[in-house]
Amino acid sequence: MCGGCVGTEYPARGNTCLENGSFLLNFVACAECNKRDFVLIANRATEEEDGEEIITYDHMCENCHHVIARHEYTFSVVDDYQEYTMLYGPALLKLAPRVF
Repeated sequence: MCGGCVGTEYPARGNTCLENGSFLLNFVACAECNKRDFVLIANRATEEEDGEEIITYDHMCENCHHVIARHEYTFSVVDDYQEYTMLYGPALLKLAPRVF
């Protein structure tokens, strides 16, 4: 996550889990072009591994294509419960998930 593009680099969202895995209310403006316009979803990929769906994508500035954030989340059904695990920011590098 680009610290220059967001108000709070890693906001405390509690157990909020959004359909697309993104919290765009925190987006202030692009750190590269200083515009607050639409955010594109790029490089979206979905894989399935051992009954778990893994979704990855980047958020990019519509104007200059600066990467605002990289996202990864997983979805699985465990004992009749739907489970989402979201990775973002440094967690993508360390592979340390936050489970909601």
